Amino acid sequence: MSNMTEAELAEHLGTSKAAARIRTAAGDVFAARGYGVATTREIAASLDLSPGAVYPHYKTKESLLFAIALEGHWRVLQTATDADDPALPPSERLSAVTQAFVLWHAQRTAISSVIQHELRSLEPEHLAVIADIRRSTTALFDSILQAGVDADVFHVDDVSTATLAITSLAIDVSRWFPTKRVSDAEELSRRYSDIALRIAGATP
Repeated sequence: MSNMTEAELAEHLGTSKAAARIRTAAGDVFAARGYGVATTREIAASLDLSPGAVYPHYKTKESLLFAIALEGHWRVLQTATDADDPALPPSERLSAVTQAFVLWHAQRTAISSVIQHELRSLEPEHLAVIADIRRSTTALFDSILQAGVDADVFHVDDVSTATLAITSLAIDVSRWFPTKRVSDAEELSRRYSDIALRIAGATP
């Protein structure tokens, strides 16, 4: 699943505009109410639809959550991958990927919160699919950090721990951003890239 194309993703999600509208509405409702409390009736009502209008696209609330999680995680991975240029020095790679990763979460706080914090509600087979995509995202950060260690420009005792620290901080942006003092997503992403470089022990 982690290496699927945009077209293949669309096959899993459904290509209709109605399905896309339902996913968007569900993401907002899940973020506001919590997956466990939210109902398909509420989701349908937010679109001025009957509950039965959701069923042809998503048979269960869980299948709808899976579609949202699949799309979100796939787009996070693609965003990070697209930001990476292996030909660049490791410090520039880490900075670019971290900025893209943070920016995605800062600009989509509602859906980011859902796809990160409601995974426990997925069926095991669906959770396994999402876990595979998450591993690919982790592997990208690992590879950049390891390249920096190999080039003696990053200095960390454990690459995996550094990746966890960087990605956890970035993901947590969706919990609190924006605030009165911090409201510029672009500036936030640049600050977080500096933090990532410090975590990596980047050579000045």
